[in-house]
Amino acid sequence: MFILITALLSGLIFGLGLILSGMTDPAKVLAFLDVTGYWDPSLALVMLGAISIGFFAFRAAKQRGQTLLSAPLRLPVSHVIDHRLILGSLLFGAGWGLAGLCPGPGLVLAASGHSAGIVFVTAMLLGMAVFDGLERYRRADSKPDDRHQEKIGRQ
Repeated sequence: MFILITALLSGLIFGLGLILSGMTDPAKVLAFLDVTGYWDPSLALVMLGAISIGFFAFRAAKQRGQTLLSAPLRLPVSHVIDHRLILGSLLFGAGWGLAGLCPGPGLVLAASGHSAGIVFVTAMLLGMAVFDGLERYRRADSKPDDRHQEKIGRQ
């Protein structure tokens, strides 16, 4: 139960930080992405603050080998940059540039009842469902077909 309460408080702090920094305003985000026009560097400062805190927190967590609540620490171990990572990054960036939102601010806006956030989160969930369906199809397609194996066995 304590872990759930901590997760709730962490999410509330995160959402409040997004609201206070203006990152839930798509116009502010789009102004950051507009490097050839009226560029707003405030998002870079928000990112720098988050990375600074996260850097030290993750270093401490790695040394401990567990979270502050004694849960196992599960950090990504792969350092591979492949076509899936590149394509996913491009799609994420395109969505971010078109909507002026990424998942965190989108969820905050949706939770506060803003129609733009609700549309964004709905589209995000739809995209995740499409990806899941394609992954299942890819995995099923990569398994040997039983009928094909029977045909090979008869030869």
